Amino acid sequence: MTPTQRLRALSERHSAHNYHPLPIVIAEAEGAWVTDVEGNRYLDMLAAYSAVNFGHRNPRLTAAARAQLEKVTLVSRAFDHDQFGPFVEELAALAGKEMVLPMNSGAEAVETALKAARKWGYEVRGVPAGQANIITFEGNFHGRTTTIISFSTDPDAKDAYGPYTPGFRTVPYGDVDALKQAMDADTVGVLIEPIQGEAGVNVPPSGFLTAVRELCTANRSLMIADEIQSGLGRTGTIFAVEHENVVPDVYILGKALGGGIMPVSAVIADSDVLGVFKPGQHGSTFGGNPLACAIAREVVAMLRTGEYQERSRVLGAHMHRRLGALPRDQVRQVRGRGLWAGVELHGPARPVSERLMDLGVLAKETHETTLRLAPPLVIERDDLDWALDQVELALQRSPR
Repeated sequence: MTPTQRLRALSERHSAHNYHPLPIVIAEAEGAWVTDVEGNRYLDMLAAYSAVNFGHRNPRLTAAARAQLEKVTLVSRAFDHDQFGPFVEELAALAGKEMVLPMNSGAEAVETALKAARKWGYEVRGVPAGQANIITFEGNFHGRTTTIISFSTDPDAKDAYGPYTPGFRTVPYGDVDALKQAMDADTVGVLIEPIQGEAGVNVPPSGFLTAVRELCTANRSLMIADEIQSGLGRTGTIFAVEHENVVPDVYILGKALGGGIMPVSAVIADSDVLGVFKPGQHGSTFGGNPLACAIAREVVAMLRTGEYQERSRVLGAHMHRRLGALPRDQVRQVRGRGLWAGVELHGPARPVSERLMDLGVLAKETHETTLRLAPPLVIERDDLDWALDQVELALQRSPR
C-alpha cells in the first residue's frame, strides 16, 4: 500500500464523508505549489476556495504568525490584548467603516451579520418584534449552519435538516423586480454575494449591485455584502462591490483574512449597526484572538499596497482571454472576474478535475458541470499559462 493509499484509507474509515476530495494527500506547500506525500508537485488552482489568496506559507504572514506565537495566542475577549485595537482600527479603515466584530469562520460571521441586522431592525428601525425579514438570493452559499441552510436553494446543503429558521425570503439572483416586490416595511436587510462562488462563479448582470444599493437605501434596509470568497483582492479590487462603485452597509469577510494560516472572519459596519450589541449579547472565545489579529493585520497591510489587486487584474484578464478561447463544443460559458473563473462545461466537471490532477494541476468542480479556477494571487504568469495549457489538454482528453 502506498503512503497515499494508506492515509486515504484512514480518512475513509474514520472521517465523516462530508467532502468528496480528489485522491491526493498533500504534505507540503509553498506559493502556488503543493507537494504530496510521495513527492509529486501540483500547481494549486483552487487556493482553498480563496483562503490562500496570498499563497501557501506567504513569508510575511508566516513571519507575523511566528512572532506572535512567541508572545501570546489566546486570552479570550475577557481581556484586551495588544493586537486587538490596532487590528479592528486598521480593518475598519480598509473598509471605510467605523467598527469591526471579529469571529472565526465565515459562517460565524454571516450568523453575526444576520443577528446584527435583526437587532438593528428592532432597536433602530422600529420593526415590530418578531417580524423582521431578510432577503437572500437563489444559488446562494453563505455557510452550512442551521439558520444559513434554511435559506439555501441547494438540496445537498438543505435537505433533511429541518425544521428551518424562518424570517427569510429568497428571490432570483440578478432580478431587480423580484427583489423590489419582496421588500416591505419589515425588510431589515438584503444579504448578497457580489459574485456567487459556490454556485459556479456567477457574476450578476451589470447594474444589479447598484440597484440593490438603491433599493436598500430607499427602503432603509441594510445591504449586507458577503465578501468571504470574493473579497481581499480576488477579483482585482479589495472588495468585489467596487466593480460597481457600491458601498454596502455591512461587509462580511473571512477566508483570505486569515492568510491561509488561521480561521479569521469579521463583520464590518458603522456604529449605528454594530453598536446594537451590548456586553454579553454576542461573542466568541477565539474571535479576535492575538494570533489571528497579528496575521490579519499583515493581510490588511499587504492589501494597502495594491500589489495583489493589480496582479489579480492583470493576470485575471489574461486568464479570461485564454479561457474564452476554449472550444465551444467543450465549454458552454466562462464566468468570473480577476483571478476567479467558473468554466461551465457541456458535461460533468469531476472527470476534468481528476484528469487535471493527473496532469499536475489541482482544481475542483462545483455544481456538477462547472470547473472552478481560483489560483493564489502570487502565481507567476508562466505557471498560470502552464496550468491553462493543462486545462486545454484535460478537456480534449475527457469525455463530454
